[in-house]
Amino acid sequence: MPKSAYGPGFKVITVVAFLIMVTINGVANILPLNGMTTGMVSNAYPNLFSPAGLTFAIWGVIYFLLACYTLYQLGFFQKEGERSDPKFMKTISVYFVISSLANAAWIFAWHYQRIPISMFLMVVILVCLILINKRIQKSRLSKKEEFFLKLPFSVYFGWITVATIANATVLLVSIGWDGFGISEVVWTSAVSIVGLLIGGARLLKDRDIAYGIALIWAYLGILIRHSGKSGFAGRYPAVIAVVVACLVLFIVAEGYILVSGRRRLA
Repeated sequence: MPKSAYGPGFKVITVVAFLIMVTINGVANILPLNGMTTGMVSNAYPNLFSPAGLTFAIWGVIYFLLACYTLYQLGFFQKEGERSDPKFMKTISVYFVISSLANAAWIFAWHYQRIPISMFLMVVILVCLILINKRIQKSRLSKKEEFFLKLPFSVYFGWITVATIANATVLLVSIGWDGFGISEVVWTSAVSIVGLLIGGARLLKDRDIAYGIALIWAYLGILIRHSGKSGFAGRYPAVIAVVVACLVLFIVAEGYILVSGRRRLA
């Protein structure tokens, strides 16, 4: 394996970028940064698209899976004869490092309520994940690569797909956008459908179950916030109906992928 392709330097940088991202995200809520937790900032810009607080527990899953990827790219869980292609790993690493640093910078922009900057950084993260997943989709993966490479970035990508829409919603609230006089219920319903179309198209194109699960989790969080007593307590039935419809369609798409996948193997 040529050292120039994916040597120790790249591997260390990948680990450092991951640790910076996780540390800043953790410290930002423990301190909390600027006297506000990440959730408190979100609540400062009330809208009907933000999910329930418990939904953000998915970050624990994402960080665990990304930690697995970080260890894998160091050489853990690999035998000498089954090393991943160094050029492939280098490509993933470059985009991951950029996304991790953007993620860490996003925390500062978000906590100090620089919402336009946070939107830009969220788009950077999204673009990096699009490029990572595009590269992964083009590759024939081993079973280990399916778990240590595809799974972490599929879940991360799915969550960030919806998070980008949520960030854009907060941006519009922060600048006092009135929605051209159209009610917030209509806009939230429209935004939910846009998320369905974007996420559903990607889900069916890539046939990525993990990506779809992240989408379902995000939309389930929106439903919980709208139906729960600690949220909107059912005050917006039209939004609930649209979100439920989106969830049903996501689940149907997942089922289609599973069934058609089994038929291919049969």
